[in-house]
Amino acid sequence: MTEATESTPLPVAARVVPVVNAANALTALRLLLVPVFAACVAVSGMTHAGWRSVACVIFVVASATDLVDGWIARRFSLVTAFGKVADPLADKALTGAALLLLSWYGQLPWWVTVVILARELGITVLRFWVIRRGVIAASRGGKIKTALQILAITWYLWPMPAELAMIGPWIMAAAVAVTVVTGFDYIVQALRLRRTG
Repeated sequence: MTEATESTPLPVAARVVPVVNAANALTALRLLLVPVFAACVAVSGMTHAGWRSVACVIFVVASATDLVDGWIARRFSLVTAFGKVADPLADKALTGAALLLLSWYGQLPWWVTVVILARELGITVLRFWVIRRGVIAASRGGKIKTALQILAITWYLWPMPAELAMIGPWIMAAAVAVTVVTGFDYIVQALRLRRTG
């Protein structure tokens, strides 16, 4: 009996990931930077080059934390329920604030902001709609969409010379196109998940 007991493997306790960790700290930082970024844009009025530059740097730093916190969470197995909810929320808050402010100050047509935000909100709702049946993973197109949006917003925020500023609308047009196309792709994935479970 003793030998049998000793040879029986003991159950391994599930690893508990603390909510307070490096990945979640970066996500929280991104959320905290959103109002700071918005305040800098408001102070600049999109006319003061210095404050526009500050706002742009804050936006880029906040956007970079999205890449870093995701890598840390996966690399060190620090994925938490808080991170799953807060990370996309922080992304949408940062991008949404930037787009709304650019439109408010006449830098970006309102229809662009409406299309992008409607897509982002719609996909978020879709993710929750199918969450019990599976997870809609970020596709390569989705990552390209995010990169184009960040590049386009950065281009609009930075006080570019007139000849370079003209490139901004073309980058944003590409971002809108990829945003819409990948949105349809996510809809197809969601419907497939609902059918197959």
